[in-house]
Amino acid sequence: MNRRPNLSARLKLTLSYAGFLLVAGVLLLAVMWVFVLRWLPNDDARAIQKRFGAVIITGPKRSDLLNGFAPAAATALAFLLVFGLLGGWILAGRMLAPLTRIASAARKASDGSLSHRIRMTGPRNEFRELADVFDTMLERLESHVAEQQRFAANASHELRTPLAVSRTLLDTARNDPTRDQGELIERLRTVNTRAIDLTEALLLLSRADGGSFTCEPVDLSLVAEEAAETLLPLAERRGTTLDVTGEPAQAVGSQPLILRMVTNLVQNAVVHNLPVGGTVTVHTERQHDTSVLRVENTGRPLPPELVPTLTEPFQRGTERVRTGEHAGVGLGLAIVHSVVRAHGGTLALAPRPAGGLLVTVRLPAPGDAAAKARQAP
Repeated sequence: MNRRPNLSARLKLTLSYAGFLLVAGVLLLAVMWVFVLRWLPNDDARAIQKRFGAVIITGPKRSDLLNGFAPAAATALAFLLVFGLLGGWILAGRMLAPLTRIASAARKASDGSLSHRIRMTGPRNEFRELADVFDTMLERLESHVAEQQRFAANASHELRTPLAVSRTLLDTARNDPTRDQGELIERLRTVNTRAIDLTEALLLLSRADGGSFTCEPVDLSLVAEEAAETLLPLAERRGTTLDVTGEPAQAVGSQPLILRMVTNLVQNAVVHNLPVGGTVTVHTERQHDTSVLRVENTGRPLPPELVPTLTEPFQRGTERVRTGEHAGVGLGLAIVHSVVRAHGGTLALAPRPAGGLLVTVRLPAPGDAAAKARQAP
């Protein structure tokens, strides 16, 4: 957007410095006039002697002093003006140099470059704080953009697979009319179901990341019982023991999103509980100003370096293999992480020494969540 031509900030500061310096000089001369010059007599000494009978002041008259003082005062004011303009220009340039660096960094960011940083040194003043905040913003933007690009690439790859399989099956059905149509239809149904599940998971992940949901009181213990009841048939078919323990733990957020979060955690714990026949424990409790949900499952040991990657979209660990019953779309823990982050909570994953995984979710309790909402800008 084009702006009307106007004075630059540096020129405005320069004129301000020079103006203040000039005004200070005029005030100094005014003080000289008020307290010194105007008390000098404008008559000669004989007139004063005749009037008072004595010589009070001898020397030049007020007019003589003014004639000599006025040119010197004008020269001093002119010097102050020039000195103020020159000094103000230099000082303004030094003061605005950090803003120039910040503006240059912002201009590069607007052009799409997010890898540069200001990294301002020197005393920690307002400009240094602004530069540090800007660097932090650039770092988060770069990380977010990289994550979105990686997510879009993975999503397109994951969606391309079922579409390609569907096309292959349709071509097979067209080229070979004698082929068993029931088998093709069943395979098409399986592939389309996976594509629908992936699309719904992407929409849910986008909704959680956008924070577009209504908050209400949610009891994590009731949500855990509902999720466990839904997944109990799956656990029984796999020979997995599913236990829900703990106490009521109130949180504030979207009940559907929190239910999906807990369901994903319990489903992952059941499906990836290898070998078949392990145990899954869901525990809820209240700790100070947070509500805690723990989902723990047995299984094979997980490498510690693998655990932090499990919350990334479409990342599957070596032990997180697909099964014919619940193939999954690689977004289970990514959705959990986004839901927890959108509710202002924390998510911690830790491998169990005996094998398996322990997932701990901490969400703000109603009082703490309300305080955070009041403090939010």
